[in-house]
Amino acid sequence: MANTQSTQIKVTLPQELYLMVKANADKIGLNLAAYIRHLTINDSWEKNLPTFPMSTKTEARGQKALKEYEAGKTIKVEDIDKFFKNL
Repeated sequence: MANTQSTQIKVTLPQELYLMVKANADKIGLNLAAYIRHLTINDSWEKNLPTFPMSTKTEARGQKALKEYEAGKTIKVEDIDKFFKNL
């Protein structure tokens, strides 16, 4: 975020909430401002991720796989290396 304009804000928190947030910041080694900035960036990123519709072909494959799973036609793979060795 270098060379970007910044805006300073003031946030008022109840004492108990402040102590919980401060403890969380301390746990990961950030000061309170950096922790709140981190939370804000993550929250904004998660809510603004682009979504794309599946192709008709992919949607059909997914529906087929779901039906096979619901019908008990799938297996649980515990060890991926062993699974591929036994193919």
